[in-house]
This record gives sequence, C-alpha cells and structure tokens, in this order.
Amino acid sequence: MSNAEDAAGSAAHGEGETRRDFLLYATGAFGAVGAAAAVWPLISQMNPAADTLAASTTEVNIGPIAEGQSITVVWRGKPVFIRRRTKAEIAAAGKVDLADLPDPEADSKRVTKPEWLVVVGICTHLGCIPKGQRTGERRGDYGGWFCPCHGSHYDTSGRIRKGPAPRNLSIPEYKFVSDKLLQIG
Repeated sequence: MSNAEDAAGSAAHGEGETRRDFLLYATGAFGAVGAAAAVWPLISQMNPAADTLAASTTEVNIGPIAEGQSITVVWRGKPVFIRRRTKAEIAAAGKVDLADLPDPEADSKRVTKPEWLVVVGICTHLGCIPKGQRTGERRGDYGGWFCPCHGSHYDTSGRIRKGPAPRNLSIPEYKFVSDKLLQIG
C-alpha cells in the first residue's frame, strides 16, 4: 500500500514547481524590489543638482561681435575669452613654427572655425587673468594676451610664447549651435 500512496503523492505534487518553489521565488522578487528601493535614493543623491547642471553650459550670441573684437563671458565661474580674429591674426597664428613654442600646438587644433578663438582666460602659471581683452590694454609681444602677474605673453591663438607659463591657455569644450550662437560646455 505504501507504493500506491507514494504514487498518489507524487502525482498530487506534480513533477513541476510546488507551492514552496512559488513562495521562494515570490520572496526573492519582493526582496530584490525592496533592495532596489532602498539603494535608489543613495545613487540618486550622487547626481548633480539642477542649478549645477544649468551652470554647466553657457550660450553666447556671437552675432554682434565685430572682426578683431573680443568679449569675456563667465562659464563655471571662470572667464572665457571669445575673439573674432582678423585675417591677419589667423595668418600670423598659422605661420608660427611649432618648434619655437614651449607648448607646441598647431592653431588648427585649437579652433573649430579659424575666425573664432575660444579660450579660458586664466594664465596657466599661477591663475591670474591676462590683459588684452579690452581696447587699450597691453596685448603682449605677440598680439594676444599679456599676464601682468609674472609677464607671460600669449599669441592670437592663446599659445604661450614667452614667460613662465608652462602651457597654452586652455580650450573649453564648445560648439557652434548656429552661425550666431556658441555653446560652451
């Protein structure tokens, strides 16, 4: 009789999943959802705040900037120099022998459009702001910028030409949204 009971018992439980298996899967799924709900706020708090994201890019209307004119905008708390270069400035920047530069970099690698130069206006020596943005300010020996703190001279491509600065003026990430709109960041 025990053989008949064993056969009936195995037929009643079936060869597939049992109620115990269902409870095990349901508990595991409930635990996974609970763990995700507990971890989500911890991961979410690492995202930048909305005001930080808003400050990460700056759009500048470059339409009114005349050839040979420079403007300064603030991006991430830093001054950014935007210069609409003249044909003479572009030609002079392109003719420089890279072997003569302390930080060799071709002008074509520093600009997206030759007419526009966009650089972070902070001297790479000790962080002063170079002169040469305003009319009448000394532009240095190479027509670009001059840092009054320790005498670094930059050319019209923002490359260091003379003085203690170790590197060229840095180039921020930027793109032209349209012919008259520049987005920095």
